[in-house]
Amino acid sequence: MPPAAVKTIRDQIFWQYAKLIAKSAGLEGQRAFQMSRFIQLRDGTIIWSSTIREWLREHENPDECIYCGAKGPLTTEHILPRSCGGPDIPDNAIRVCQSCNSGKGGRRLYEWKGLKAKDGIPRIAEGKYLKLLYDLHDKRGTLNVDKSELARRMCPACDMRSRCDTEGTVEKLTVYCLEGTFHN
Repeated sequence: MPPAAVKTIRDQIFWQYAKLIAKSAGLEGQRAFQMSRFIQLRDGTIIWSSTIREWLREHENPDECIYCGAKGPLTTEHILPRSCGGPDIPDNAIRVCQSCNSGKGGRRLYEWKGLKAKDGIPRIAEGKYLKLLYDLHDKRGTLNVDKSELARRMCPACDMRSRCDTEGTVEKLTVYCLEGTFHN
């Protein structure tokens, strides 16, 4: 669960991105470092990496699956599936092996990985996904939904209630809140 300072959908996105920064810096699990990056992202002192940087990283190993690292023929995968309203744009697409593409299917990224494995999502995929979710929530006007408003504003439109029931996160701000309202 995120710390108490994470209060809105925007904060949750920045918290997840701060985790990516910490992981890239070799400081995964260092909460103080992660919290400082979260605060800097939230306050606009730092901004997340550019799309160009992500594109370059993504193309460093063009024949390697972003999810599992398998080499070979790759397919285009929509991180937020088209069936969930994911746009057909480069910022929502990555190259993955057929096995990962089939395994993920029509599920959203955190839905596919689950709360326990969410920190194992490759940086390229999660970084692109967080930026996409930020833009989609911005367009919907839900970036500033506070965790105290989840039950009223987000949960009724979310299709992940059974997952939250199972994982004990009903009406709690998690990564599922970032993607659960994007469904068919």
